Amino acid sequence: MKYTAKYSQIVMPDNINIIGTLFGGQMVSWMDLAAAKVTYRFLEGTAANGAVTRAIEKVVFKEPVYKGEWVNFESTVIKTGKTSFQVKVNAYAEGRERGNRLACTALITMVAVCTDENGVYSKFEHGKSCD
Repeated sequence: MKYTAKYSQIVMPDNINIIGTLFGGQMVSWMDLAAAKVTYRFLEGTAANGAVTRAIEKVVFKEPVYKGEWVNFESTVIKTGKTSFQVKVNAYAEGRERGNRLACTALITMVAVCTDENGVYSKFEHGKSCD
């Protein structure tokens, strides 16, 4: 089964860096949230309490994003392991002046977790695939 999700944010003045474009750290934070949304769908029906971010890799900033533009995220689970899974996130900028464009891409590895009887989190074998 293919797991996907969409998520959007508008770029506000407090998201802007010194040169007038979206702060890169904010973009990465939003991409992590986009990965979290598809994670929720992927782990549905399992005993996992959720997942944590293991790694954010191959972040590529392709185009600047400006105040007032929307950033539309598309996240897809592309690879699975026993407890982990990898999410590809594409971020598309949408604005009236500059049109729609691929602004950023990243690969995010998530690890499913579950609590024991003492409330301690540990890795959880989710038993899912993305095929």
